[in-house]
Amino acid sequence: MSHPSNPRSRLTPAMRGVIDRIARAGHPPFHALTPEQARQAYAAGAGVLEMSPPAIARVQDLRIPTRDGAELPARLFAPSEADGLPVLLYFHGGGFTIGSVATHEPLCRALAHQAGCAVLSVDYRLAPEHKFPVAVNDAWDSLAWLRGRAGALGLDAGRIAVGGDSAGGTLAIVTALQARDAGWPLALQLLFYPGCAGHQDTPSHHTYAQGFILDEPTIRYFFGHYLRTPADRDDWRFAPLDGRDGHGEPKDLNGVAPVWMGLAECDPLVDEGLAFCDRLRLAGVPVDLDIYAGVVHNFVQFGRAIPEARTAHRHAANALKTAFGDD
Repeated sequence: MSHPSNPRSRLTPAMRGVIDRIARAGHPPFHALTPEQARQAYAAGAGVLEMSPPAIARVQDLRIPTRDGAELPARLFAPSEADGLPVLLYFHGGGFTIGSVATHEPLCRALAHQAGCAVLSVDYRLAPEHKFPVAVNDAWDSLAWLRGRAGALGLDAGRIAVGGDSAGGTLAIVTALQARDAGWPLALQLLFYPGCAGHQDTPSHHTYAQGFILDEPTIRYFFGHYLRTPADRDDWRFAPLDGRDGHGEPKDLNGVAPVWMGLAECDPLVDEGLAFCDRLRLAGVPVDLDIYAGVVHNFVQFGRAIPEARTAHRHAANALKTAFGDD
């Protein structure tokens, strides 16, 4: 994308107002806090700009076992008690360091309500206590568990999608590629502004480095906690756009599940999202891309203040209904 000399001029008035109010509040940035303090601060503010979550027929807390004997908390949201609902396996954002099922509950409820599907949201383990690739393994173990338990939960194992926002979008992409390799068909990858690249050197990373919610010091803070060594940046499980597989080759994207991607125009991650869509299309993967003008990273959780958030919820829900054959 082209990036203006005055990038702030591209913001919508509502988005500019949100950013100004956040600045006036004077809260310390995440990168000035310990990870635990950052989690608490994010949790405290997560619902402030969210729409009131819709009432939903079924909310069930679950535990997902992992390969190393841990158990991941998860929460299932379903719009009805009917059997055979399709299901979205959802991974929250937060730079692999912050965020939770609780911070993303309003979004997951909205998707379940509007798409008429179940949403299973997973508390994968966070850095720095659990560094790369623990979150990747947790995401894959969650899909394997869901496939095996879907029937007992009243869900349709033949209609599973994966999704996530930001770092959770990265996990969804990697899980979908692993599912392709395992011969496990998925209906859709539902991706809000996913991280795709191993190195933050695109024009949008420079244009939107400061003052647009997700800033360069915070990205560096998150990845510094998550990655073990600089070499992890070149692993496709962290960087599906430009990372390499075990043979030193770019990860093949052929045959992976179709994609709906929603990007924010004024986001450091927008260029890498566009580049990943281009790679998917070159591989013959169906891609439905929506770019929301004048908004920033994390905007889908600002539904009370930002109309584009509500539009993105609707677009994402429609993509799920289409993928599940319920449109």
